[in-house]
Amino acid sequence: MNRLPNLKALQAFRYAGEQQSFKAAADRLHVTQAAISQQIRTLEEQLGIKLFKRLTREVVLSPEGRQLLPTVSRAFELLEQGLAALADDPAPDRLNIATLPSFASRWLVPRLGRLRDKAPELSVNLSPSLELASFTGTDLDVAIRFGRGDYPGLTAIKLFDEQLIPVCHPSLLVRGEPMKRQLAGLTLLSDDSPDILPMWEVFQQRSGISFDNGCARLQVNDANLLVEAALAGQGLTLMRFSLAYELLARGQLICPLPLCLKSEFDYYLVAPEPYFKRPKVRLLQEWLQAEFGDTRAAWAQFETHLGRGDVFR
Repeated sequence: MNRLPNLKALQAFRYAGEQQSFKAAADRLHVTQAAISQQIRTLEEQLGIKLFKRLTREVVLSPEGRQLLPTVSRAFELLEQGLAALADDPAPDRLNIATLPSFASRWLVPRLGRLRDKAPELSVNLSPSLELASFTGTDLDVAIRFGRGDYPGLTAIKLFDEQLIPVCHPSLLVRGEPMKRQLAGLTLLSDDSPDILPMWEVFQQRSGISFDNGCARLQVNDANLLVEAALAGQGLTLMRFSLAYELLARGQLICPLPLCLKSEFDYYLVAPEPYFKRPKVRLLQEWLQAEFGDTRAAWAQFETHLGRGDVFR
């Protein structure tokens, strides 16, 4: 084919294929079901293939339709995203942020009062989730993600180089007793996220502590639960410094070994590139970089303790 099919026909195929229903596509596009049927019939004639099997009370995608649908859906998503990026900010007084639940509750929410002081007219809506939020077809302004920074089609600005440190409740250890022997006997608490699970082997190599396969373990799927388990005195864990350092400063947790591991993941501010031109997103970026400056200062101080080997307080 030298020419692309009609966009309306492709859009009709997209919605009909995604819902396996001509009626659902008609409702989505605000046209009649007969119009959808005609557009898809025209598309089939132009392509020379059948895209649907028409049964008595339903339609189902043909093998060729199943092959074509992901390409068409993705093409429209990219087009919608590009058009949305060119549009003016539809809600300049509302900032919609997606991030991890652990980061939201342990780091971001306690500091949001200072953001409101800078911009009292700005309403902030947080969407904590373990799922990667999409900017396509949503009113999301920005995401604070924890990863490697490789987000296709999006701009990612690094906020903090994360470190992992061993922590536990102070009640689990006795001063004067051999530290490594005590730690080897504790329950291991682990987040199943890819930044922590692989680091346990590295931790054993660096610390010289061997945990046999029979040792007690507790595994969770959210770093927030990991923090709660550590605060409850349930065992030893590797924790992101950004989530742990204030608990260490208050004496609620301790770091029993002068050891840190560089996390493979870091914190990034992520959005489509044009979104960073929005005043509210620029404000958030500047504010986050200033707030993370305090976290970086805390890390520099902690590194000094690591160098002296006196992190067990």
